[in-house]
Amino acid sequence: MHNPVSTSRRDLVYFILGGFFLTNAILGELTGGKLFSMPAVGLGWLGLKEVVLSIGVIPWPVVFITTDLINEYFGQPGVRRLTFLAVGMISYSFLVLLFEIQVPAWESSPVPHGMFARVFGQSMWIIVGSLAAFLIAQLLDVLIFQAFKRRTGRRMLWLRATGSTVFSQLVDTFIVLFVGFRLPSLLMVPGYELSWEKFVQVAVGNYSYKLVIAILITPIIYIVHGLIDRFLEREHTGFVSTGPGIVR
Repeated sequence: MHNPVSTSRRDLVYFILGGFFLTNAILGELTGGKLFSMPAVGLGWLGLKEVVLSIGVIPWPVVFITTDLINEYFGQPGVRRLTFLAVGMISYSFLVLLFEIQVPAWESSPVPHGMFARVFGQSMWIIVGSLAAFLIAQLLDVLIFQAFKRRTGRRMLWLRATGSTVFSQLVDTFIVLFVGFRLPSLLMVPGYELSWEKFVQVAVGNYSYKLVIAILITPIIYIVHGLIDRFLEREHTGFVSTGPGIVR
């Protein structure tokens, strides 16, 4: 009779952070089709009265937090594993939804076929742009975070957490808007009309709000970091994880 595989506290931390990372990344992508507006406070110089954002920005701060915490405790390999897994799961989710959209709805279905297709049938340009932006931004975030950590050690968590997010989200914002909206406009795809001037306005406006969010969530990172440290205190300091395969 085989003994059950034991799960260490470090493995448990990785699984929990990874679960929140994957869930919120998928939610952010699947719900991204809904847009809302916010007053363009401090952005009058751009000629903007409001900034239009995807509703996906609501779960996305959790992705920022978990990315930085996984990077802090498990390094580049830990984040890269989850990033590639997230891209795979998001792609799989869109393929499943694409198949489900083809299935006609029952005549008495509470969610009509057209409504379901409109909500989940996002443009392929937006999907490709969003996935490309997510992958590139996450890998860039890892590199910048580790570069800061090599210089600061275990000090100044706020610098590597906020600094990495600031740079990675700059890239993310411009890639997703360029591939999802500006590129099809340049290729004269019907239904897409976004000038360079409007592209810059929207990108700067979106990035400005992401920057504010990155700063506001910094205290949350410190709180969760402290909770994880206390949770791991009972573990042997020389532990080698057998789950994610990363040495602490």
